[in-house]
Amino acid sequence: MGLFNRKKKEKELEAEKAEAMAGKAEAKDGKTKAGEPKTENTQAESKETGMKQYIKGAGGTIVSKSILEGRSKLKWLFRQEDGHGNGWIAFGDTDTQEYVDNPENMTVVDFNVLANIEPAVANVFYLPYGADLEFRKDETGVYFVDARTGEEIREQVKPPLQEIFENNLKFLNKETYPEEFFQSLFQRGSMIEPVCIGEADFPTGEIVLSDPIVYLGSKYMVTLEKKIPKGSYPVELSICHSQKAGLRIAAARLVLRDSQTVRHEIAMPKGSDKKDRDKPGVWAFFGVDAGLACFSDVLAAEKYRDFISVWKKENPGKNEYYDYFASFFRKSYEMYPEIQRESGDFLLWQMPGTGYRLPMFASGLGDGIYSGYWGLGADGEPTELVIPFLNPEYM
Repeated sequence: MGLFNRKKKEKELEAEKAEAMAGKAEAKDGKTKAGEPKTENTQAESKETGMKQYIKGAGGTIVSKSILEGRSKLKWLFRQEDGHGNGWIAFGDTDTQEYVDNPENMTVVDFNVLANIEPAVANVFYLPYGADLEFRKDETGVYFVDARTGEEIREQVKPPLQEIFENNLKFLNKETYPEEFFQSLFQRGSMIEPVCIGEADFPTGEIVLSDPIVYLGSKYMVTLEKKIPKGSYPVELSICHSQKAGLRIAAARLVLRDSQTVRHEIAMPKGSDKKDRDKPGVWAFFGVDAGLACFSDVLAAEKYRDFISVWKKENPGKNEYYDYFASFFRKSYEMYPEIQRESGDFLLWQMPGTGYRLPMFASGLGDGIYSGYWGLGADGEPTELVIPFLNPEYM
């Protein structure tokens, strides 16, 4: 918004900012798994004051006192990246340049204080830094207008991760992908970093795709129709360095031979072929409910289930992930902190009693349904098996 000198406000509000930072207006730094800011103080405060919490942990917002005191109505709202708190700054319809030049006329409050005065601001909270908005209320409703483009904003803006997740989900539900998509998943670039985590063992050559914590070794895991020669094969992960979603695994692949891949086709479950894909009861995908996926041999999966069953008997009431695998994932993070999140995103686990190596890796943005795709060479034989988890273009 062109009326006010924003940079000038920055310096003049330093004293006010420092005072507010010592109070209750500042949000917590942490994030939940869904990307939502954690909050404790604001929830407790809401019980005491009766203030409605539109956005949990919203953080501090610079607001004109004329709005807070009811002498003006919200008119301008913009978000400044190097500003205080969450970056949002609000001015009223009667505010003048002279009025806002006086730091005594501006103050820092929790964003929800502003939302309790004008609830519509909650609809635009997740807009990125640089947002420059004019608030309007007329016979057509209550809405914001982008001061730069003139675009009207009448619907609630979704949190960044939610929008990414929904767009990615639609993408993963497609039946086919361009060959360029598969090729780009493991091409090193500004966002993509291919990493080999070691070799996995396939004593029978019969491949399983599964969530290792929930389904591996059960009747719900997916065994593929196509087999590979018995042996051990490299497992490669495509690490996506996303500004929006942080570190994520975009795809995983089992490298079967050193030969050029010319095309990909969906990996069908045991007992079916590509022509059976649309038949009732045929699912060319596997489910993830613990945020993890894996490549496994059918025999290794059987031995894995035996191991987990014995472990649970010896550790009643304990959880196999939190009380067993979590420590291995943490060690993986300590070894490779630059390419995974703090809790650990991948692991090459050697199964006690068998020596079989089983790779486990985070499934992109989390739970969902995913499919495997065979990469085929010019001779029609498999060169790789790929599981795409996300489209880096959305990140």
